[in-house]
Amino acid sequence: MKEEELRYALALQKAYGIGDVNAKKLIALCGSPKNVFKEASSTLKKIKGIGAAKWKELQSSQHVKAADAEMKRIQQHKITPLYYQDSEYPSLLKNCVDSPILLFQDGNFCWKNQRTISIVGTRKMTSYGKEFCKKLIGELKEYKPLIVSGFAYGVDVCAHRESFKNKLTTVGVLAHGFGDVYPKAHKKYMAQMYERGGFLTEFWYKDAPFRENFLKRNRIIAGISEATLVVESADKGGALVTADIANSYSKDVFAVPGRNTDRYSKGCNALIRDCKAALVTNADDIVHMLGWEKPQKSKTVQTKLFVDLTAEELQIVHHLEAQGKGRLDPIAIACKMPTFKVANLLFQLELKGFVRALPGKKFELL
Repeated sequence: MKEEELRYALALQKAYGIGDVNAKKLIALCGSPKNVFKEASSTLKKIKGIGAAKWKELQSSQHVKAADAEMKRIQQHKITPLYYQDSEYPSLLKNCVDSPILLFQDGNFCWKNQRTISIVGTRKMTSYGKEFCKKLIGELKEYKPLIVSGFAYGVDVCAHRESFKNKLTTVGVLAHGFGDVYPKAHKKYMAQMYERGGFLTEFWYKDAPFRENFLKRNRIIAGISEATLVVESADKGGALVTADIANSYSKDVFAVPGRNTDRYSKGCNALIRDCKAALVTNADDIVHMLGWEKPQKSKTVQTKLFVDLTAEELQIVHHLEAQGKGRLDPIAIACKMPTFKVANLLFQLELKGFVRALPGKKFELL
């Protein structure tokens, strides 16, 4: 995004009472954030939701001055701004009607990974929740998902820490600007967060963690991911708000069931009971419902481990690597060997644990 357009996008974001939905309407009508501030009042007032008071708000020069100061902080602290029309903006969030026109990113990660899952829950996590979270993320490791949470106490920080242990990318969505750390106790995790991912926020550098910011933040957590998992929750709480928002975005929502006498399972049980979330007992449930395909193991690396493979056996292995599966006759033709010889070689490879025979004289690598 060009520097001048960023300046006016910041000014538009700062304008009181406009909001992201109206801001997008204004940009769509005027063509750019800069043009919004240059457009005639008669045109702007035609937009539903923009009356005389909001038009007057847009005329304030204070917003552009504030934007200039924020741009200096962005440059000084090497923050990456993400504009909602840019390709770098999280694609899954872009389709949400109230997504921020600007996000701010700090860390080494990108949003190209479509296997992105948000993990949320109570700040008063129990041992049951901790064990489930630990086991689940360990089981998801082979799928290499990006784990999103809110960097808060309880379920949030547990999800981040388990991501560290399993060498997965993890992103903390903050309810304040990068000039603050909340909670202070989690400052000790900052280095690992930057090593394995980083942070995202819609708030300006000096914005404090006000109570209302956390509810705003929840829509980003819900919208930025393919699905939201609630690990533990009482019958009220921010995690349930996030789940409701995810449902409003037509996203998948999962919940971990618990005993009906457990306080921090009541929220999850209610989500499942009310058909607002699918029941999850392990990682396979999530993988199945999201349709994630099991990562293919590298056969090329495996072949190097078998020093006793002959040149002809390797030829067949490489052919199956390229084709995935194959029938006996086409393999023989491709490898330029007699069918009877290929049949014997495939039998030898099967004995060595390299090939599996399928119905219809088909073969595939293991």
